[in-house]
Amino acid sequence: MVKFDCPVKLTSEVIGGKWKPIILYYLEGGTHRFSELQRAIPGATKKMLTKHLRELERDDVIHRKVFAQVPPRVQYSLTRHGQSLRPILMLMSAWGKRHRARYGTRKN
Repeated sequence: MVKFDCPVKLTSEVIGGKWKPIILYYLEGGTHRFSELQRAIPGATKKMLTKHLRELERDDVIHRKVFAQVPPRVQYSLTRHGQSLRPILMLMSAWGKRHRARYGTRKN
């Protein structure tokens, strides 16, 4: 287990990355299927989206529920632990809205 002396480093390790905060932003609004997340985040490849979802599940931030049917249906939602990130996500969203004009629309 890695020791994190800096709390910001720990937070960054759990929710950092290009797509994790965006995934969490959408899941904050409720449960979503993989295909819904793919449509909501068109810049993320299937491989990257899967990678980030697995990491968030590993860190107990999201829950993955698989329904036994053909084809399989999978839903993702925030865990109770993941819900503790809501204030951070709300602050990030508010900051982005407040400073959107300064940065414009960026591709990356």
